[in-house]
Amino acid sequence: MFRKFVVWGAASFLTLPAFAEAPDLKTPAPVIYLADNLDEADKLGWCIDTQGRGFGENLHAHSCKPQGGDVQFSFDEETSQIRSVAFDDKCMELIAPGDPKIAFGLRDCIGNSTQQQFEFDRSNGHISPIGQSGSCVGVGGTSRRAGPFLSRDLLLMSCATAAPELIGWNEKR
Repeated sequence: MFRKFVVWGAASFLTLPAFAEAPDLKTPAPVIYLADNLDEADKLGWCIDTQGRGFGENLHAHSCKPQGGDVQFSFDEETSQIRSVAFDDKCMELIAPGDPKIAFGLRDCIGNSTQQQFEFDRSNGHISPIGQSGSCVGVGGTSRRAGPFLSRDLLLMSCATAAPELIGWNEKR
């Protein structure tokens, strides 16, 4: 009986999605963050972030840092761009939609670049490249260590098939 329970419990753990609570966000505004804390142990939440320390051309998801900095991004309603707060005139850009390691980058802001324009539907938290409402900016399903924090891939995924907790974003202004 005990053996069945262990096997059943392990199988359930692997197949059932884990729904976490909302993060206890400490990052100063403005910041775009995932609505679900997922597995962030310190309940810091998940933010868009530059890879590496300081400026980096590739973006990933990272534990939201209490001090802010390279995890601070804001959505510009007028230009439909997601702008870095820490790095002047730098915007999130869709650079390789099929590559899970570098789908998004941080590039010089170009006002009319469709690669840098996004729709942010605050009713469901979906962020989609302009004209691609079926595709959502989301985080990968696996966390990895990033110093004292955690990181995940920042991906473009199907809004219809992605787990809702991986594609639901909030913005603190």
